[in-house]
Amino acid sequence: MEASSELHPEVVKSDEQWREELGRERFEVLRRGGTERPWSGALVTNHADGTYRCAGCGNLLFGSDAKFDSACGWPSFTEPAVAGAVVLLEDRSHGMVRTEVRCRRCGGHLGHVFDDGPGPGGERWCINSLSLEFEPFELG
Repeated sequence: MEASSELHPEVVKSDEQWREELGRERFEVLRRGGTERPWSGALVTNHADGTYRCAGCGNLLFGSDAKFDSACGWPSFTEPAVAGAVVLLEDRSHGMVRTEVRCRRCGGHLGHVFDDGPGPGGERWCINSLSLEFEPFELG
């Protein structure tokens, strides 16, 4: 898990456009790097099969097969569905050093990744529900 310093989103809009499209809460998280309160997100306890996409641009980010209960208060994943879908940046805010996760396509703030997860890579991708749209698999 190596942080980059490069973020060059394909989807570029003004703050006014983002605010209008996302609404106040999602704008605060995706565009301002905010964080929803723990256990407040609609997707924390979601156990349905499907995919998780960026709420800003629809970019495929995570699959339900990588989701696990981390008891941290935010949806957690062991890895992204597509490694190139995200960009990792060093975050030195709040008096600590963390690795921030952003959507590669629109640059939206998703959450943070930590090295205390259960998966093969040992990572816990701690992502804000407000940053995500869940798309259930269709039964058929």
